[in-house]
Amino acid sequence: MSASYDVVVVGAGPVGENVADRAVQGGLSAVVVEDRLVGGECSYWACTPSKALLRPADARRGAQRVDGARQAVTGDLDVRAVLERRTSFASGWDDAGQVEWLRSAGIDLVRGRGRVTGEREVTVIGADGAEQVLTARHAVAVCTGTRPVVPDVPGLREAHPWTNREALEASEVPASLVVIGGGVVACELAGAFADLGAEVTLLVRSRLLGGYEPFAGELVGEALAERGVDVRRGVSATRVRVADGVREVECDDGRTVRAAQLLVATGREPQSDLGLETVGLEGGWLQVDETLRVLDGAGEPVEWLYAVGDANHRRLLTHQGKYQARAAGDVIAARAAGRPVDDVRWGVHAATADHLAATQVVFTDPQVASVGLTAAGAQDAGLRTRVVDYDLGAVAGAAIHADGYTGRARMVVDEDRRVVVGATLVGQDVADLLHAASVAIAGEVPIDRLWHAVPAFPTMSEIWLRLLETYGRPTP
Repeated sequence: MSASYDVVVVGAGPVGENVADRAVQGGLSAVVVEDRLVGGECSYWACTPSKALLRPADARRGAQRVDGARQAVTGDLDVRAVLERRTSFASGWDDAGQVEWLRSAGIDLVRGRGRVTGEREVTVIGADGAEQVLTARHAVAVCTGTRPVVPDVPGLREAHPWTNREALEASEVPASLVVIGGGVVACELAGAFADLGAEVTLLVRSRLLGGYEPFAGELVGEALAERGVDVRRGVSATRVRVADGVREVECDDGRTVRAAQLLVATGREPQSDLGLETVGLEGGWLQVDETLRVLDGAGEPVEWLYAVGDANHRRLLTHQGKYQARAAGDVIAARAAGRPVDDVRWGVHAATADHLAATQVVFTDPQVASVGLTAAGAQDAGLRTRVVDYDLGAVAGAAIHADGYTGRARMVVDEDRRVVVGATLVGQDVADLLHAASVAIAGEVPIDRLWHAVPAFPTMSEIWLRLLETYGRPTP
């Protein structure tokens, strides 16, 4: 069997869906290839169900932090209801709704494992072993995401550890859980299962949330410890055994931790066996230009091949991948029609924000919200900066929001251009404060003009006024 389309997209997660959708909106025909669930990791095993899992305990703690509401919160979490709510947000791991959306958007779907088998050619092997060859008249887009890494610790694989997938499909809460890792997934799920009643030990090789401002990991670690998580920094697993159903984790500090279950959250790696060697490319992370075209070994773009989302390792974030997908789908349509390509910095077809204004929220408690460069990242980029910190708990809106509010905000300013290039906020419910910083950074709004963006009182957005006051008023 064979079929031809203008665009063939391998991977039907949010990124692949958006590439195909923008291409179709641009007048092209598109098909997506998927061997698992349409909607991808984010819909079923990451962003959406994990935040649904975290939210009930966050809401309960939020009420407990406000006198008057605190007295009304007397019961424990209903674990079964929490798990059922999580399952509802994962659509019961049924992708019928997502498949219907593809159909309504005019996008075809082919089920099976897709591999590049030639120039502008993808061969799909279905569950029954049947093959179908798809030919792209204009572009093939690799949107295959990533998979969790399981490190080569003796005995670890034999212990059948959870990754984020198994953790977010769990129908029962283990009595005890060892989490290996110190990044976003490790911190979020350690907190979630502690809230649900598990005895949690977190083994962190270096520091928590290593890619963020150091104070973020410090505040999150303190909060996890207050909730009963045993946070062990500078500790790595060296061997794992299973005895009578119990996982025994030997650590390099000489201690052994025992638990009913293990969760590995030590990073992500690219999907393998995509067939790229058939067109002279190596596997692994795919390097791309600013319009997401794959670069060959000489650094030249392959005109028909795109890698979008996690596959290119620029930013392993769903929303950044969808941002890339919008640019890629649009530029594929533009090139197909012979229209001009706007690939300059901040151009319509350039994924500039990946470098300068990428956003991320860690849904721990406290939340960590960041955009742009950290102080260290700005220094590494050669910028002459000034770093401004402020106690978020000292803002009137935060004090009203929660009794004893604890948090911190940081603004990183490029002194030569007098624009904000990075911001980090840590505290309860700071996620929705982040977009103001995103707009300031992507718009390169001068500090002097930001003084005219007046935050409403008494809201937590007043933190921006306090950061500006600490930086200093402009002079005529």
